[in-house]
Amino acid sequence: MKKSLVAAKSYSFALNIIRLYTFLTADRKEFVLSKQLLRSGTAVGALIREAEHAQSKKDFLSKMNIALKEANETQYWLELLKDSAFIGVDTFDDISAQSIELVKLLTSIVKTTKSNLGIN
Repeated sequence: MKKSLVAAKSYSFALNIIRLYTFLTADRKEFVLSKQLLRSGTAVGALIREAEHAQSKKDFLSKMNIALKEANETQYWLELLKDSAFIGVDTFDDISAQSIELVKLLTSIVKTTKSNLGIN
C-alpha cells in the first residue's frame, strides 16, 4: 500500500524526533522537555495512521485535527529546546522546517475536509 504524502512525511519526522530525543537524553541529559517532544512528535504520525481507517469522515477530521494540534505542540517544544540552548540553531532549523511543513499540510487537509463536510 502506498503511503500518502502526509503519512510518509510524518513517519520521517517521527524518526528524526526519536533521534533528537536520543541525543537529548544521552548527550545533553535533558529528560523533561525531550519526553514531551517525543510524545507529541511521534503522535502526529500515529494519528495520521489512525485516520487512514477512520470510521467516518467526521472521525477522519477529528484525528487529522488532533494530529495538527500535536504538530503545533511539537513546534512549541522545539522552540523551548532551542531557546534554552539544549539544541543548536542548525538542529532546530532542520527539524522545525519539517514540523512547519506538517502543520501546513495538516491545516490544508483539515480545511478541505471541513469544506467537503459543510463545516465552518
